[in-house]
Amino acid sequence: MAKKYIVLDTETTGLEVNQGHRVIEIGAVLLNDRKKSEEHFHSYLNPARLIDEEASKVHGITNADLEDKPFFDEIAEEFINFIEGSTLVIHNAPFDIGFLNNELKIASTSYPDLKEICEIEDSLIIARNKFPGQRNSLDALANRFNVSGYDRTFHGALLDANILADVFMQLTGGQSKFEFISNGESVQEKNKNSENFNHIDQIDNLPKITLSKSEIVKHEKRIGEIEKKYSLEALWRKFQ
Repeated sequence: MAKKYIVLDTETTGLEVNQGHRVIEIGAVLLNDRKKSEEHFHSYLNPARLIDEEASKVHGITNADLEDKPFFDEIAEEFINFIEGSTLVIHNAPFDIGFLNNELKIASTSYPDLKEICEIEDSLIIARNKFPGQRNSLDALANRFNVSGYDRTFHGALLDANILADVFMQLTGGQSKFEFISNGESVQEKNKNSENFNHIDQIDNLPKITLSKSEIVKHEKRIGEIEKKYSLEALWRKFQ
């Protein structure tokens, strides 16, 4: 059975959970077959404390915005039911997990830690392994992968969860289906316009390239390094 992936983000009153800061927004998006689905969880929360001014500058949420919002214990069951049994994809997971576990503990001593009901996948660790020594914030990755079309005036939990979903799919191999644009024409359009193209003749007429022994050794070494790093068998093996 395929894993149930949920991409999650939170906004908080401040940066330190140990200083009594609380969650004020949760956003989570379910992925189906490596595509964002319409199923999501989203809630603003009354933290029963003031928001740090610097935090408000980041997410744009004010104390007045949350006066009529539910407390975490009012939405806890719905939240748990939505995420239970899933793999949670979170950017810099220890931050969000720490805050959410604190909320669960405050709401009820009977609630489990998230790691007891979910697997956790930290997209920041994936990005650092893939792009060592580079900036790997969510904004930096969105720019690197040309993820656009979102208003980034302020951060928001559901907004960032949607952005992270796009980034995560690129980090882990791209979406299952792409329509690249070339000279103003998509791949699908090009295929439709070339139905009568004789592919067999073109393949037969391809030039043959002979590799030296040293080139073959270098290629095999590189393939082996990739397989070891990502614990997989390269597709190349299937076509040798």
